[in-house]
Formats: sequence, structure tokens, C-alpha cells
Amino acid sequence: MPDIIITSDAVRAHTTARAVAEAAGYAGEIVVEPALYHADPDDVLALLKIMSDERARAVLIVGHNPGLEDLIEQLTGERHDLPTAALVHLALPIDRWREIDAAGGATVVDIWRPKDLAP
Repeated sequence: MPDIIITSDAVRAHTTARAVAEAAGYAGEIVVEPALYHADPDDVLALLKIMSDERARAVLIVGHNPGLEDLIEQLTGERHDLPTAALVHLALPIDRWREIDAAGGATVVDIWRPKDLAP
């Protein structure tokens, strides 16, 4: 369960963020961040670096490709094709958000794709 959800201001991303929050039983804040629209990996990392460690240990970013696929590749060294509404859970080798960088070291814990969850 994330401590905070941050979404692009695009309608589809915001709709996805609300749907994921509802499905997970998340009752916390959904922050709309215009900088995530067409964000590249450096943009997402910059956003995470200023995240409050006390406020959020787990963050859900809802954004767009190819930026998020590129970010995951930079952080893990693995390429994953992610369709719309896919979720990737990463474990990061950091103690504080300001330590995150594109150098990698993250591991993929799990990936959920809509087709995997369809009845």
C-alpha cells in the first residue's frame, strides 16, 4: 500500500490513479503533478528526490510511457514493456529519497498487467 499516490494531470492517468486507489482500499492523498505529463526519467527522479521521508516510504507514481519504462530500465537494468494501467513494484536500495539516482540497484518485486488481472 503506498503512503502517497502522485499522478500526472492527464485525465487517463488521474482516472487510473483513482481506480487503483479504490481497488487497493487506499484512502490517502492523490497528488496531481503536472510535471509527470511526458516526464522523462530525470523528471521523475527529481520529483522523488524531494519527497519527504517522514511522509512517504512507499510512493505510487502514475505517469506515461516511454518515460516510466525508461525509468524502470535505468533503475533495474531490465527492460519491461508496460501497457496502459500496468503497475510495477520496485524495491530501491536507499534509506532516503534524496539518495535515489539513475545508477540503478533497484529490483522488480512484481509487475501487474491488466490482462493478468482480467476475470
